Amino acid sequence: MAAGADLVAQPSAWVRRFAPLIPQGEVLDLACGSGRHSRLLAGLGYRVCALDRDVAVVSNLALPGINPLQLDLENGTPWPFAPARFAGAVVTNYLHRPLFPLLLASIAPGGVLLYETFACGNERYGKPSNPDFLLRPGELLDIVCNQAAGNWRVVAFEDGYVDVPKPAMMQRICAIKADGTANSAIAMNFPGIF
Repeated sequence: MAAGADLVAQPSAWVRRFAPLIPQGEVLDLACGSGRHSRLLAGLGYRVCALDRDVAVVSNLALPGINPLQLDLENGTPWPFAPARFAGAVVTNYLHRPLFPLLLASIAPGGVLLYETFACGNERYGKPSNPDFLLRPGELLDIVCNQAAGNWRVVAFEDGYVDVPKPAMMQRICAIKADGTANSAIAMNFPGIF
């Protein structure tokens, strides 16, 4: 296996960096792919709902702490999760804009959203290159900060070029859903993370 492929198979540095902010509870790994983040989160002691449309992928994730769920949410299947169910959600390398309101509503107050996917300009570096699968400049930040999506505290946001695990244009966000006490708890419990 090439070194670049090894890096792609590893959990995202963004997710590794901010996963400790997720309160204990169940975490959704949406479009989990190979399960690299599901395994990371389960290893950190979280219960993980690993969702993907590929049945072969999720069947390989029946591991301790991981509940695999095979659904294709792009074909009209209704969103299966209740509001405020998850302590956190992780989404990487996936974009289906109609899911944003449902995803954000499914995160409980005090819960954490970790989202990282491709942005406009990525067509210079390869796939995806279709604008339907690329975030517009600042789009991820706009979606999370939209008051209709709830009250969120943005801990970190990036929008630009990355060269690891491969050259790409990416947007990344770590945000905490307000619950009235989350902001002070984060600063006190994780002083060295920023």
